[in-house]
Amino acid sequence: MKLYNTEEITGQKYLFFTGKGGVGKTSIACATAIALADRGRQVLLVSTDPASNLQDVFQRPVSQHGTRIEEVPGLTVVNLDPVRAAEEYRESVVAPYRGLLPETAIRNMEEQLSGSCTVEIAAFNQFADFLSGRQEHDAYDHILFDTAPTGHTLRMLQLPSAWDQFIMTSKHGASCLGQLSGLEGRKEVYRQAVATLSDAGLTRLVLVSRPSSAPLKEAARSAGELRQLGICNQILVINGMIGPQDGNDPLAAEMVRLQQKALAGMPETLKGMDTYEVPLRSYGLSSIANIRRLLTEDAFRPEGMAAADADALPLDRLIDELHRLGKRVIFTMGKGGVGKTTIATEIALGLRQRGDSVLLTTTDPANHLNSRLAAQWGISLALIDEQQELENYKREVRQKAKDAGVTDFSYIDEDLRSPCTQEIAVFRAFAGIVAKADAQTVVIDTAPTGHALLLLDATQSYDRQIAHSAGDTPQAVKDLLPRLRDQRQTEVIIVTLPEATPVFEAQRLQEDLRRAGIPQRWWVINQSLQLNETTSAFLQARRQAERQWVERVKEISGGHAVLIGWKEM
Repeated sequence: MKLYNTEEITGQKYLFFTGKGGVGKTSIACATAIALADRGRQVLLVSTDPASNLQDVFQRPVSQHGTRIEEVPGLTVVNLDPVRAAEEYRESVVAPYRGLLPETAIRNMEEQLSGSCTVEIAAFNQFADFLSGRQEHDAYDHILFDTAPTGHTLRMLQLPSAWDQFIMTSKHGASCLGQLSGLEGRKEVYRQAVATLSDAGLTRLVLVSRPSSAPLKEAARSAGELRQLGICNQILVINGMIGPQDGNDPLAAEMVRLQQKALAGMPETLKGMDTYEVPLRSYGLSSIANIRRLLTEDAFRPEGMAAADADALPLDRLIDELHRLGKRVIFTMGKGGVGKTTIATEIALGLRQRGDSVLLTTTDPANHLNSRLAAQWGISLALIDEQQELENYKREVRQKAKDAGVTDFSYIDEDLRSPCTQEIAVFRAFAGIVAKADAQTVVIDTAPTGHALLLLDATQSYDRQIAHSAGDTPQAVKDLLPRLRDQRQTEVIIVTLPEATPVFEAQRLQEDLRRAGIPQRWWVINQSLQLNETTSAFLQARRQAERQWVERVKEISGGHAVLIGWKEM
């Protein structure tokens, strides 16, 4: 395995960085962009992640139309804000009709374009423009995409063919519950986007992973699915490698052992791939200076031996309160890769040990729930199978139409072919699972932040979307948002790491939840070295860097912060 060297991998104009949430895609993408700009190239770095944190790295607001970074001449960064993009897309569709149609008709158009699917469409529209736009192609030597976590990225990359197929087979124009009404003229843009993604001379895919089993398996799955899309020019970057010089310390030695075990068990599909490594650094990566030296050096100066955090609250304290208060719906939320699944499983196990009847579920497309452990302790599991839910929903819609006397199914089948239908089907399943809280405690391991918020936001737009197809709204959907807003029933637990970016991201999540009227109090700081004994100077430096973020979370949460030490995830 070679050290990651930007000079070896930047022969293409377009570079995509993808991988499981929390593996360091943004850090590697930013470091690559800065290294290229420092060599005199004109570079555009675009984030297509609804939970982007480019603003944290560059320590300033980042526009969706481009922000030049003065400290890095030649570098322009773009945040594709899905919500703002949806607003602009909605207005672009509606604006030509203002003053020509009655106000009631305009409001109806805006209503049809208010769903969460519009956010996906709008974000992809911008993504495709950057990928196929002649202006960007001529202005920049390299265009880098810091993509969303794997499940969302794969769905987005499949959209060109999905939208195109829907438009081509539509007999009544692009309806898709109104969401696709602005896409008829986009066929050539999407065709060019797919051609560019598949062109090995233009595009290289950088699969980013950590040296642990789950991210490596996710990278292998992504690699295979992307190859099926024709995106075959791929390399693998293992981020966060711990050097053997720390092997004398028991904790560091255990970290090295686990990473070597994971690399030895790497899926076969990855072993033949060009692979590079980036060492684990002792410093945080929330500044341009540190990102600039991420690929070159790790100078650290530990100031004494940092003591363990004596005020840390254990996870059992949180579980005791959830049990005592009789909470029925418990979410774990946070940035991808912070350990939401592990925490959700431990909470479910703890509640079951206290005598509660528990249902554990996930809305994450890349779920990693431990079914064997759940069965051992008598915990029910409810996994959302997207394809199965889609087929169930289609059958239900057709049956309702048949019962209503419909004989011409062409318009209904048209809507059911649209990509929006899967969003609705999965959301119905999610609402149905939450409704089970009437009889047991439901612990929900949610998707990474952006996807989770879009899912929750769908509670407010779902009625308008489903009215165009099934014609009515299930009671579970009607009950969902009131239940989520009821602090007597619902507890949202934010999971983070003791690092700048996960904490900043968690703060934004808390603000968004509060704007949605969903109460939030407890935080879990996962994988903290504050609770681990170590004599390694390197790990001591990382422990010291953590302390300010641990203290910050304690302050934000008003003391409702659980601290969990480092362990294998």
